[in-house]
Amino acid sequence: MININFSNCTLCNRCVKACPSEIFTGQGNLPPQIVNEELCIGCGHCVAACNSNAIIHKQFPPEKVHPIEFSKLPSPEQMLALIRKRRSNRAFSNKSIPEEQLLQVLEAAYRAPTASNKQYVEFTLVTDPEKLKVISKFTLDIFSSKIKMVDNTIIRPIFNKLFPGMTKYFATFKKWQQVFDEQGKDLGVLRGATAVLFIHTPKSYHFINEDCQLAYQNASLMAESLGISQFYTGFVLQAIKQKSKKLEKLLGINGKIMAGLALGIPLFQYQNYIDRKEIRLNRL
Repeated sequence: MININFSNCTLCNRCVKACPSEIFTGQGNLPPQIVNEELCIGCGHCVAACNSNAIIHKQFPPEKVHPIEFSKLPSPEQMLALIRKRRSNRAFSNKSIPEEQLLQVLEAAYRAPTASNKQYVEFTLVTDPEKLKVISKFTLDIFSSKIKMVDNTIIRPIFNKLFPGMTKYFATFKKWQQVFDEQGKDLGVLRGATAVLFIHTPKSYHFINEDCQLAYQNASLMAESLGISQFYTGFVLQAIKQKSKKLEKLLGINGKIMAGLALGIPLFQYQNYIDRKEIRLNRL
């Protein structure tokens, strides 16, 4: 699966240092050697690190290898400016997001790292207005059922211990449910988002949550760079926890949703960034 073109090799041993599975050995001016090839996880670090196209990897033929245009990368100042600008903007217009921009957000999420390069993460992009209503209705129905149950004076103290801080949303949820039932408007779950990107995986393994959250962060920052408003679908995810796999079934998703991003064209752009609380930092 892996070979070295020694006529191109510069003996830099970058492949030795880059490989997380220690498939390459070599030091000094000696040519690198390949050992334990069966341990390869297909991450492509060796191919990406090589500066002379000496690594030949079956999983990464030439058409899958692209030079990085370092001049196009944002400066640290530009990157920090984007992060400072990023907010959960829930004020959406009714305009649709251009398909090209949706695909850019999706690619950013897809390119996030995964533990041991498993790449189990999958995506579902919802733009159908009727499917978006399904998501809103599912979430409101779950919370409404919980509110009815917790209205019992005996159960409420137990609920408060299990889900601290949740009861403060109950009055708001009742209003959202009423408006949704009477007018079909979603005031609080998706808030008029024209697209939702769900991040999920069909497999259950140790890093399922971490991998999906990494993909979410990539997608969120890409959306911000495109001027697309977005927020984390926290209420939807909480509802999924209460009714495992019900929403996945409604949407035809084979797997478990672990993260979600509501997207829309903003009514306006925020003009200021606000300082957060002081950084809680423990330096050792």
